[in-house]
Order: sequence, then structure tokens, then C-alpha cells
Amino acid sequence: MEKSPYTGVRRFVLINMILVPFIPFLLALGIGNHSFSRSIENSTIASMKRIAGDHRQMIESFLLERQNDLELIINTSSFTELVRPERLSSIFLQLQRITSAFVDLGIFDDTGVHVAYHGPYDLSGKLYRDTPWFQQTLKNGIYISDVFLGYRNIPHFIIAVAKKENERTWIIRATVDSQRFDNMVRQIRIGKTGEAYLLNRSGVLQTDRRSGGNLMESPREKIPLPRNGREIHTFIHREGREEPFLYATTWLKDQNWVLVIRQEKTDAFMALREARMSILFISLVGGGCIVAAAFTLTGAIVRKMEKTDAEKALLSQQLIGASRLAELGEMAAGFAHEINNPLQIISTELSLIRVLQSEMIESGQLTPGEPHEQVTDSIDQIKLQIDRCSRITASILKFGRQGESRSENLDLTVVIPEIIQMVQKKAEVHGVRMECRLPDTPVRVTADASRLQQVLLNLLNNALDAIIEQRGSTGGIIGLDLSTGENGTATIDVSDNGTGITPENMEKIFAPFFTTKPVGKGTGLGLSVCFGIVQQMGGKMEVTSTVGKGTTFSIVLPA
Repeated sequence: MEKSPYTGVRRFVLINMILVPFIPFLLALGIGNHSFSRSIENSTIASMKRIAGDHRQMIESFLLERQNDLELIINTSSFTELVRPERLSSIFLQLQRITSAFVDLGIFDDTGVHVAYHGPYDLSGKLYRDTPWFQQTLKNGIYISDVFLGYRNIPHFIIAVAKKENERTWIIRATVDSQRFDNMVRQIRIGKTGEAYLLNRSGVLQTDRRSGGNLMESPREKIPLPRNGREIHTFIHREGREEPFLYATTWLKDQNWVLVIRQEKTDAFMALREARMSILFISLVGGGCIVAAAFTLTGAIVRKMEKTDAEKALLSQQLIGASRLAELGEMAAGFAHEINNPLQIISTELSLIRVLQSEMIESGQLTPGEPHEQVTDSIDQIKLQIDRCSRITASILKFGRQGESRSENLDLTVVIPEIIQMVQKKAEVHGVRMECRLPDTPVRVTADASRLQQVLLNLLNNALDAIIEQRGSTGGIIGLDLSTGENGTATIDVSDNGTGITPENMEKIFAPFFTTKPVGKGTGLGLSVCFGIVQQMGGKMEVTSTVGKGTTFSIVLPA
């Protein structure tokens, strides 16, 4: 298969039309994706930090309020009052009206003996001297324990406050409702997988964990503890083949407990994934549009180039044809000039024959009769044909005259019949009847006779071609009408009953090189040249046409 000469051009244009917009498109998309991703990541992490900070404040406020409750009791009541069961029960009931966070209340002397107790367990008289919480309370005055089992053998944690009274130190202790505290810690809802829980310094759970893990158990994953201080530490941690989690950790309770908030990474960055899917979709659609536009525009450009090159080749052929026509015109003018010389000689000899014939008749050498009349008819016919040839050569010389336009005073009633005579025979051969309607009075215009002849000949020849194409050699009529207008104009109408002109071609018929004729049959220059000639004469050319019925060209000249 023959390779198209435009293949290389098509490939070059296509590659450049794809790469040139694609590079900045990808750069803008990459930079936008990076900036957008960083923004969403930072926003997600900031949101996690904010939640961790708010939750830490809520837990610490809860513990501080419970601590203040016990301090209020120990500061407003004496040891002797509180060891009385009815008094301790009354205070507990008052405390319950304020908050239901406590499940029991107990009083301890300085030896660690549980001297008074109000609650659901049998703990009165128990000795706590060697327990860590008792020793820490004596040492620090206030103590919040980790979750432990104790005598009741149930996970719980306590808040204890010590007071020195009459040289003796005694302690009030309350057990916090673990279920309520656990619910408060776990109440965070972040996405589908977000959860919160507490660890102590040893990594033991101080609250249940929604994703698995009970009180006083150690989670499977080992996460790094946050640095000391109030800073909220965020990181992504993955344990084995499990899903990675986004963590936010911070200390609370005098840096004895760690608040852990975590969420699956895919859940935490769901917005980022959706944004990336949107960006990917935009990339695919945008890339597809670029490629489609590149193919479409490349095809249009190559087709335009092919059309331009074809028009260029046709123009070249038309210019060659026009050049040949010009040469032929010059040759025709030369031939006409050369033919005129023999015609003059023949005319002279014919005149001599007439003179000799007259002399021979006068001398009696020729007698009148049928032979004599036949000779006379032949001489007259020769004279008629000589005059006809002279008129044809004169018209050819006039049409082919070179040089600038020379205007003269012309009588159109005389010029038009001469032009019609030049195409009369051609029309008769093709069975076309020519009808010329001229006014009885002269119609004078100032114009160049040869150029006016060129215009009318072109219109008449076009009319002949249109009739032959539409009707063949029967029924063709060409009308040439001359009329004058009230505004001082002369109008020449050349009409035919040929093919007519389609509406889409009406606007292009006067354009250079536009033709509806097959290649080699027309240059597309005739009407454009005629239009220019008529304008130079100060006139205008108009056209009306109906497809299948015929066309009328009107030349309006100042009279």
C-alpha cells in the first residue's frame, strides 16, 4: 500500500498536539494533587489532634471534679463524724445527688484499717497498709489509681484523698463507676473505625476497647508512648499484616495514663482517597479530551493541507491553461492578421474579375445567359464569404488586442449584434436558438469595446454550456435583451434555460478560481474577470437563477 505523503506531517502534528498541552496539564495536576493531598492530610491530623485534646480535657475535668467532691467532704467533716455509718451513708446519698460517678465510699485510719464503709461490698475492717494506693495517698495527699482487682476481685479504680487531723492522718476513698467512666472514654465516634481508650505506663488497658481488648489486658500492638508533656503525638502504626492505623496519643492524670485515639488509615483519609479518585477521573477525562481534540484537529489540519495542496495543484493547472489560452489568443490574433492579407488579395482579384467580366460583356465576348448568371452568382458568393471572413478576423483582432483599457462612445445596438454573430454558428450546431431584443433607438455608453465583447462572449458561452448540460441539443434558448432605465442606465440581460445555479454556489460564482465545471473544462476565472471589468466601467453585474430552470446575468452600465 502506497504511503501517504502526509503521514509524517500527521504524526508530527499529532504528537505535538498531545505532548504540548499534556505536559502542563500533568504538571498542574501533579502539583494540585500534591497540594490538595497535603492539605487534606494536615486537616485530618489536625482534626484528630483537636479531638484528642478535647477528649483529654473532658476526662481530666471528670477526674478533677470527683477529686474536688472528696476534698469537699474531707474538708467539711471530721474523722469522728465520718466513721459513723449513718453519717457516711448520708454523705454518700448527698454525693449521689450531685453525681452518680461513685459506687462506694470508705474511711481509712493511718494504719490502713478500713474503719467505715458504705457500698455493695463487705470491706469494713480490711487492712490496706501495704497496698500501693494507700502508701501513695499518704505520701502525696491525693491519689488516682490504675485499674486493679483488690479484695473485691473486680477491675476498678479509686480516688483517695488524705487529711491530717490531730496529728493523725486519715483517708477518704471512693470507687469510680467503671462502666460510666468506660462509656465516657469510648464515646468518641470518628468515621467507621475510630475509637478511644486508656493505657497506663505499662501498656495495660484502663478501659475496654471497641475493636477488641478488655480491662487490664495488654493490646497486641505495641505503640510508642508519647513524649513527656502536654503535646499530642500523631503517627501511623501497622502491626504485622493488619490494617495501618492513624494514632493520636497524649498523657493525662499526671502522666500516668495515656489517652489513645486511633482510626484505620483508609477510613481516616477517606476524603483524600475520594479526592484522588476524582482527580484520577478528571485526569482520564481531561487526557481523553486532549487526545480526542488532538486527533480531531490533526485530521482537520491534514485535510486542510490536502485541500490546499489540491487547490494549489489545480491553480497551477489553471494558470498553465490560462497561459496557453493567452498564447492561443495571441496566435489567433496573429493568424487573423495573416489571413487578412490573402483576403485583401482575393478581394482585389475578385474586383479585377468583375472588371474583366464587364469588359468582356461590352466587347461581346460573353453573351448573357444561364452560364453567365451562374458565374455572376459565384462571384457574389465569393464576395459575401470574403466579407464574412473579414468581419470574423476583425472581431478576433479586436478581442485579442493587448494594452490598457481605452474607453470610447459605443452604440450597444450595433456592438451586441456583432458579438452575437461570433457565437451564432456554435449555438446553431447545438440546436440552441438565440433571441436578441434591441430597442429601435441607439443606446450609447462609454466603454472599452474589446472588454465589453469579452464579458458578453463569456456570458454567452457559459449559457451555451449550461443549456447543453441541461437539455442537450433540443429546446435551448438564449435571450439577450437591451433596455434603458429611467435613472440613465443601460441594462444588458443574458438569459438561458439551462441548469441554473444552486443557492450555496450563488455567493461564490464571482470568486476567483471557483468553478462547477469538471477539471480541464473551466478555470474559474471567467466570471471574476467579467465582474472586475464591469466594475471598472462604472457598472455592476447581478445574477438571478433557479435550479433546473435557468439563469439571467444582468450588466448595468451608465448610459
